[in-house]
Amino acid sequence: MKFGVLVFPGSNCDQDMVDALQADLGQEVIALWHKDRDISMFTTEDCIVLPGGFSYGDYLRCGAIARFSPMMQSVIAFAGKGGRVLGVCNGFQILCEAGLLPGVLLRNKNRQFVCKNSYILSENTDTPLTAGLQGQVLRIPVAHGEGRYYADAATLETLESDGQVIFRYCSPEGDVTWGENNPNGSVHNIAGICNAGKNVFGMMPHPERATAEALGNTDGRLIFRGLIRQPEAVAALS
Repeated sequence: MKFGVLVFPGSNCDQDMVDALQADLGQEVIALWHKDRDISMFTTEDCIVLPGGFSYGDYLRCGAIARFSPMMQSVIAFAGKGGRVLGVCNGFQILCEAGLLPGVLLRNKNRQFVCKNSYILSENTDTPLTAGLQGQVLRIPVAHGEGRYYADAATLETLESDGQVIFRYCSPEGDVTWGENNPNGSVHNIAGICNAGKNVFGMMPHPERATAEALGNTDGRLIFRGLIRQPEAVAALS
């Protein structure tokens, strides 16, 4: 399989993502420029990743301009066919702006940029990204100023009942009490969600910053593991 990594003006985590997928996970990666449209080299067995950064300088709102880029129109069509799409940080913001994921990302509750390790937990195994992760606390860095997830009550009820909340912020011991151990004030401690079809995923923490042994943290590998469809590659990451 292959991974595609989108590159926008202002992306600053695109090469981090490429390096993590190529060097640490041994995957084939193709960079996708925002002005291009061709993704015919990908099938629905592959995965397209929207990395973190400040696409188009975060003018208007985070992700609001990137949502209209030529490449994003192809990504929207790809997701509509069942292709897997992962958005991290700014990528999560873009997916919400594009309507591929519900809700919005607002300014952090403390009105400050936050950059530190966070702890996240998945409470279900019903998505490719969370398969096998139930009960595991993962230490994954965050780095954002507008990462506070918000949705209305009806949307939250749907997300909760349908298992679309893929990660919550928690304590190092796995306590997911809402409002605690939450770096940005996200409602219900939400750190990541997926769509109803469970093929589009968005998360604020950066798993690509936790895949190298040299950094002393490889918890991010467990997140990417679910997206990799070669059994031998998955076994190597276990």
